[in-house]
Amino acid sequence: MQKQVDIPVIFEDLFRPARYKIYYGGRGGGKSWGISRTLILKTLQSKYRILCAREFQTSISDSVHHLLATQIAALGLEQYFTIGKATIMSATGSSFIFKGLRMNPQEIKSTEDVDICWIEEAQSVSEESWKVLTPTIRKADSEIWISFNPMNESDPTYQRFVLNPQPGSVIKKVNWNDNPYFPEVLNAERLHMLNTDVDAYNHIWGGEILKISDAVIFKGKFEVKAFDTPRDARFYHGVDWGFAQDPTMLIRYFISGRTLCIDQEAGGIGVDLDELPALFDSIDTSRKWPIKADNSRPETISYMRKRGFNITAADKWHGCVEDRIAHLRSFDKIIIHERCKRTQDEFRHYSYKVDRQTNDVLPVVIDAHNHCIDAIGYGLDGLIKKKSGWSYGPAVNL
Repeated sequence: MQKQVDIPVIFEDLFRPARYKIYYGGRGGGKSWGISRTLILKTLQSKYRILCAREFQTSISDSVHHLLATQIAALGLEQYFTIGKATIMSATGSSFIFKGLRMNPQEIKSTEDVDICWIEEAQSVSEESWKVLTPTIRKADSEIWISFNPMNESDPTYQRFVLNPQPGSVIKKVNWNDNPYFPEVLNAERLHMLNTDVDAYNHIWGGEILKISDAVIFKGKFEVKAFDTPRDARFYHGVDWGFAQDPTMLIRYFISGRTLCIDQEAGGIGVDLDELPALFDSIDTSRKWPIKADNSRPETISYMRKRGFNITAADKWHGCVEDRIAHLRSFDKIIIHERCKRTQDEFRHYSYKVDRQTNDVLPVVIDAHNHCIDAIGYGLDGLIKKKSGWSYGPAVNL
């Protein structure tokens, strides 16, 4: 079989032997796309056993299984693969298996005969997981492929593989300009951030490590991890409408004791009115539970109500932004599911203004990186009162 497959030049070292191959950088570089296509081609050339791992995997939907299946279809290679619910096999006898590191250390230790291990979103991998994984991948000529968007300089993955790499490692920083298929919709988003917040741009699009200052509003108040959503959760849904290059965002979350848990997000830039119902339906509880929305678009709220959504306008008042921030900061913890990428970015960058001459943090909230956060605030309409207290939902088990 001969098949011409386009893979960006920056990934050519994936076809050469090396124990460690590290691809890191900012959004839009196509790291997952390039690695998945390379693995698909390799499994059609020879027989490989490939372990696809990540720190947290509570179900197969958290893995790269869907990405690989999508790429196989995009390349027109379905006839050469058998795609099961939790496995993928190729015509050469190659197999893909999918596992989480944190919850299954003993299962990882017992995984044998692995030729290539691909760790996706490796910025979340703990030192303990690396100590379990690396000696497990011990077959002769076996390789460990690592892809991630860097977070903090102190993170174990960044320390191990970028700052202190093994001799002979392939280390590539991959950004949007390395991706010949970088889409225009992402380019518009990139340029908007470049013009409004250079520091955030350097982290999100430039792949630089995150520098958290004292001006970051939710510094130390949130964490990112995978978790299961309880069946008895009382869901809150909030919407912030997009304008121009700002995204429309629908956020779902629930409250457990004094912890706010954000488990679903849906959104996009330039979403047309007739596309909104499908966007909302991507969160399966959006038609069953109340939705509170930014009251600046009454005509859009009316349109969505006529299409079956229980959506109403959230109240606004002078100082409501500060009141919502105070409410959110009053939780002992805010947990953001690792799949909620845009929400994570906002919590890392939502900031107070800093005086350029004195470096003093000022009591002025910068109107940026706040679409998901505003949506969360709208969803709490009725709980947050003007200059008054608030209440918490019933406790559920996490």
